[in-house]
Amino acid sequence: MTGSATTDGRASSVRHNPARTDEVVGEVAHLDAAAVDAVVRDADAAQRAWAAASPEERAHALRAAADALDPTLDDLARLVARETGKPLADARGEAGFAATVLRWYADRGPSLLADRVEDDERGRLVVTRRPYGVVGAVTPWNAPLILAALKVAPALVAGNAVVVKPSPLAPFGVERMLATIAGALPDGRLLRTVHGDAPTATALVGHPAVRRVAFTGGEGAGRAIAGLAGRSLTPSVLELGGNDPAVLLEDAGLDDAAYERLLMAAFATSGQVCMAVKRLYVPTDRLGEVLEGLTSAADRVLRVGDPLAPGVTMGPVVTAASARRLGGLVAGAVASGARRVPLGSTDPGTDLGGGHFVPPVLLTGVGDDAPVVAAEQFGPVLPVLGYDSLDEAVGRANAGELGLGASVWSADEDRAFAVASRLEAGFTFVNTHNRTGMALRAPFGGTKRSGWGREYGDEGLAEYVQDCVVHAPGAFRAGGAGLAAAAYPAG
Repeated sequence: MTGSATTDGRASSVRHNPARTDEVVGEVAHLDAAAVDAVVRDADAAQRAWAAASPEERAHALRAAADALDPTLDDLARLVARETGKPLADARGEAGFAATVLRWYADRGPSLLADRVEDDERGRLVVTRRPYGVVGAVTPWNAPLILAALKVAPALVAGNAVVVKPSPLAPFGVERMLATIAGALPDGRLLRTVHGDAPTATALVGHPAVRRVAFTGGEGAGRAIAGLAGRSLTPSVLELGGNDPAVLLEDAGLDDAAYERLLMAAFATSGQVCMAVKRLYVPTDRLGEVLEGLTSAADRVLRVGDPLAPGVTMGPVVTAASARRLGGLVAGAVASGARRVPLGSTDPGTDLGGGHFVPPVLLTGVGDDAPVVAAEQFGPVLPVLGYDSLDEAVGRANAGELGLGASVWSADEDRAFAVASRLEAGFTFVNTHNRTGMALRAPFGGTKRSGWGREYGDEGLAEYVQDCVVHAPGAFRAGGAGLAAAAYPAG
């Protein structure tokens, strides 16, 4: 990405294809605070009528939006592959899943948003679930369509308007998807996109008409977003980074399919996934077997190259800076005594020197205090670490201040769940990890410094409503016992 200015002097971002850095994907103009203000106020004005519609009417509009997305999915996938470096098949899966998210929340919304009514001798109680108003969403580049849809779908069906600021590294697919969704809504102002970097995000998150903030990204940006929201007392949902451990128990049965699943849990999207396997803990006496199994799996399924080339399963990393940082992590580990195990193959039609490609590797013999282990590496580098006792493995897996995801691998499912209960993670997978273990019904989010709030599941919709109560105590209804009986509230 490079910066420039439009003909009217506004700042802009030019995005280059990370697989072919001489290719320009596109350019977007940044919005200043005044322009963001106008967009938010438009959204706020449109939201009132949208909130007055029934949940069923809003759900119908979301289904229409999903139907409108269907014919665009292939073009969206190609665009996302070019701007992020994600392999085309993965980008197509992401685009399709975004439409699935819309339909899922359309199906779940009406029942979840229904009033809770109790009318008995204790009184009359009505609990309604009301929208906040305008939601400001700041989304990342690594899964831009999914992570926008996971905010937009529940927020809209709940009756909110949404203003999304995508990452400057992946603005085009999000903008196109959201424009298609907005076109199926009764008022296009209900869903808008604003482009820019930190000043644009600041103007959006700090806007007085933004009543709820949703953010996915790294810890540093999350601190800034949380600080801005806190100054305005604006509630937020934050999904931040993770340094996710995978713990293989001594009885883990790993066939070819399991090794492939474990490998891609670490290396899909070139390892640039918040919930990817970042550290692999293996019983010491199984280290050789596991290294051989992962290497063989990589020979079968891991091909590095241009994301648009058939058969490529791993593309470049997102920026030159990321490539340099990852190269430094690997070099530092090797200099400290680690062994580097290269993986997979390279597509013969790809010019690796023309993009931000980082060779996928395993690292063995690396200490827990090495930066590549102690911090989220966010790239195609996986430390494989031996352990001698389960208590040791759990303690080492829980080290650090991040707690997003984890996984336990065992032939005994009950034992795996018992070990999972000891791990400090918001989402623990069993015998899988990363996207193969996700489910729309399962709420996802972090513990410790990996954020707060949840996406996916019914809980993901609950983030975008407020419970509001109307209550007539039985004591003060006709025939009630009066003040003396109500000196203390009943259950």
